[in-house]
Amino acid sequence: MTTTTRHLTILTGASRGMGLAMAMQLLAPDRHLLCISRRASDELAEQASKKSAPLTQWTQDLADTTGSRQRLQAWLEGLDTKTLKSATLINNAGVIPRIGPLDDCPPEDLANALRVGLEAPMQLTAAFLHATGAWVDGGWRGPRKVLNISSGLGRNAMAAQAPYCAAKAGMDHFTRCSALDEAQREHGARLVSLAPGVIDTDMQSQLRAGDPAAFPDRGRFVDLQRQGQLASPDTAAQRVLGWLDRPDFGEKPVADVRD
Repeated sequence: MTTTTRHLTILTGASRGMGLAMAMQLLAPDRHLLCISRRASDELAEQASKKSAPLTQWTQDLADTTGSRQRLQAWLEGLDTKTLKSATLINNAGVIPRIGPLDDCPPEDLANALRVGLEAPMQLTAAFLHATGAWVDGGWRGPRKVLNISSGLGRNAMAAQAPYCAAKAGMDHFTRCSALDEAQREHGARLVSLAPGVIDTDMQSQLRAGDPAAFPDRGRFVDLQRQGQLASPDTAAQRVLGWLDRPDFGEKPVADVRD
């Protein structure tokens, strides 16, 4: 009796924007896609059915970072590794709180931005590395990858964006640290924190709608749209997933899709 083997991909923030575009492109009969978002996507479920692509959607508030980690780790520990070719985690979810100086950011918005944008990726990565590391200890030898969706704002400061910039900078650095940890382990996972470029998403709309008095760089984002410099979610998703498939994935733990 033969056992069907599939790739496993876990994706957060898959209900809209580039996350939804990535999910759509990842759907395939030989891939089990687990999407973790605040809401499920009927459109994604419909496409998965048409393609006979295994899809699991969790409605999960990533601000509940401990609950998210425990849920993912328990689920991974319950899988039959004999059915899996590879395992990949893509931390894509993030939020921009109220645009303006740090002292004007409501404390609950600041806390949520850091939980969803930084703590949740760290907790989910920890769960993924712990559970799949146990697979390796048990003899499983499939490739393991973590792709963190970062931003140029994690590497370049911008006024009125302290929470988002800090979350992305933290994502870059914890990726560097975890990559060093995994490099010390036999059959360690490979990790990359990747800036995906400027994309025509709801987040860009939010930036363009910012108060010019509180957001001095608002004009820059308005110009990006006017000049047609924003990539579509589909194009950005294709570039990001292409990076994931590169043979040198992980050699440079912090990267930009435009490099």
